[in-house]
Amino acid sequence: MTVEEGQIKALLKSSSKAADVIREHVEDGGLVRVESHLDADGLAAAGIIGVALNRLGARFIIRIERWLDEQVVESLSSGKQDLTIFTDMGSGYLDILSEGLSEKNVIILDHHQPVGEPPETFIQVNPHVHGIDGSRELSGAGVTYLVAKSLNEKNIDLSHLGVVGALGDLQDKHEGRRLGGVNSIIVEDAIEADLLEVERDLLLFGRETRPIHKALAYTTNPFIPGISGEEDKSLALLSTLGIKTKDGDRWRALRDLSKDEKRRLFSGIADYMVSKGLQSEVAMSLIGMVYTLKREEPWTPLRDAREFAVLLNATGRMGKNGLGVAICMGDRGRCLQEANQVLEEYRLTITKYLNWLDENPDRIEELNNIYVVHGGRSIDEKVISTISTMILPNLPNPEKPLIAYSIIPDEDYIKVSARASYTVIEKGVNLGEILHSASERFSGEGGGHDVAAGAYIPAKEIDSFIKYVDELVGKQLAEGTKRSGDGG
Repeated sequence: MTVEEGQIKALLKSSSKAADVIREHVEDGGLVRVESHLDADGLAAAGIIGVALNRLGARFIIRIERWLDEQVVESLSSGKQDLTIFTDMGSGYLDILSEGLSEKNVIILDHHQPVGEPPETFIQVNPHVHGIDGSRELSGAGVTYLVAKSLNEKNIDLSHLGVVGALGDLQDKHEGRRLGGVNSIIVEDAIEADLLEVERDLLLFGRETRPIHKALAYTTNPFIPGISGEEDKSLALLSTLGIKTKDGDRWRALRDLSKDEKRRLFSGIADYMVSKGLQSEVAMSLIGMVYTLKREEPWTPLRDAREFAVLLNATGRMGKNGLGVAICMGDRGRCLQEANQVLEEYRLTITKYLNWLDENPDRIEELNNIYVVHGGRSIDEKVISTISTMILPNLPNPEKPLIAYSIIPDEDYIKVSARASYTVIEKGVNLGEILHSASERFSGEGGGHDVAAGAYIPAKEIDSFIKYVDELVGKQLAEGTKRSGDGG
């Protein structure tokens, strides 16, 4: 899908309108309350708007939420803020927002599929409104950056956070694992501001910061069974391939390898993955565009934009979202040190759950139209979405959507995460619509993108919910096939 100039102009016009309202409230001395999501995209968006508001001299507070529900809306409806700004959330919950906040000043800066219509008092900046795909072409942080840039051209120095947010939302789905659509405009801004360098290379986690064997072991997207999380086995693979891990007493990083060594490394990993029964296409996802943040210190996890995103995701998922926002707003001291510790804990947690699923294949069930990961109480609900993203490419039939769920501790609710390949989406499946419809039927809440969505439902309804989702996927696939057969 290509984004047309008229669509971009309409999006920028709505961004400018939102900026005018923000500026007006700040000049009147009003209190601004920002509500954002806890994933990497949401934290990057919160950081962008935080810096932009600070530069305006605004009075503001930032709150990070797991999800948007009646409790959050009730808190906002009784709050003393003059303006509420939602970043990376809001569009999927226009019904409950309209019901509780129609008398309030609200701006929504989001990229999820809108569900319902906002009241006239709301301003919504969302690519979907202008026919732009928010799951591939622009992230929540990207929308927020466009508004920040409309507030002041100097905010172009926040463009790198728009890139981080898009990569955190896995929008590098264009040819060569690159960002495209409106995201490419933000990439160009970051390059023009001398913040960003883009090149094609191997995408191992820790390419800037860690010895090769650690970078290989730390790579979990894609998850490489027997290598991810296993430093000794990573060392053994490198030895088999004849790749030196040390130069004298100094460990070598990916950046130190020659082109020939990188070719050998990729071929060796690809052969290994195929030997483990994985599709060769999964190995190809290890090559793509690398987004290097030039102003960040070399050998730190902020130097590579994908690693920056993983760091943010770690802080959000591990209950330390304030660290992520602070880092996005410029803290490079104590907060970064603490975030690095959180990142290590997060990495070990993710690897533990992936290995657990590898050892317990019966927890992954194949139904007629979907796979189901029964996380139950065994997988922490805060990371179930990360787990589902990593598992999808390794399934026997990755063209079937995946539904993963975990029980939320001390609550009678289940967190559901759904993922699908773009091949499935092209056949007519829209997970955002399916999870919204299914969660409504079973007294829950849900929505998202066509390719990735989430829901919260009563625990007692999980079996019926899964059965209904399986039916809805089958129905959409049948309708897509019928449209295709009709030439539509």
